[in-house]
Amino acid sequence: MESKEAVKVVGFWISPYSLRVEWALRLKSVEYEFIEEDIYNKTPLILELNPVHKKVPVLIHGEKVILESLVILEYIDETWKQVPLLPQDPHDRATARFLANLGEEKLFVDAWMALCSQGDEKERALKQAVEAMKKIEEELTGKKTKFFGGESLGYLDLLCLDGSPIPFLFGRKLGA
Repeated sequence: MESKEAVKVVGFWISPYSLRVEWALRLKSVEYEFIEEDIYNKTPLILELNPVHKKVPVLIHGEKVILESLVILEYIDETWKQVPLLPQDPHDRATARFLANLGEEKLFVDAWMALCSQGDEKERALKQAVEAMKKIEEELTGKKTKFFGGESLGYLDLLCLDGSPIPFLFGRKLGA
């Protein structure tokens, strides 16, 4: 059953994490209100909604507050069933979650470190980013689907479309 409660996204217009939440809602044709947050001058709203991390995005669904973009994507997928983001098969769903976490916790973090550091620290972060990328590539190699998660745009695709540092990092490294 589709939820009819008001949906709001508190986010930053160029945040890749906010964008993936907006894209998921749009894929599912869920109407929402976007509330712009200044991530450099935090408002009382974001401090109230996300007192621990104090960051965007935040999804407000009726009276419920959901934090962290990956958790929000799963909430959206479970709440609005049309256009599934995650695969239906439990193993494929677990694999998608594993790859998403690997990308978030390892690849993106190491890629940003490589972009923002110098010398040995940069080389170490770049090496770790490449290792994480190879693991993700191994998991996806051989799939004969249009998108990472299957035949339609989904969970993993939203993570890859979000403005990650990866193209910038490897574009610089490869001289592009």
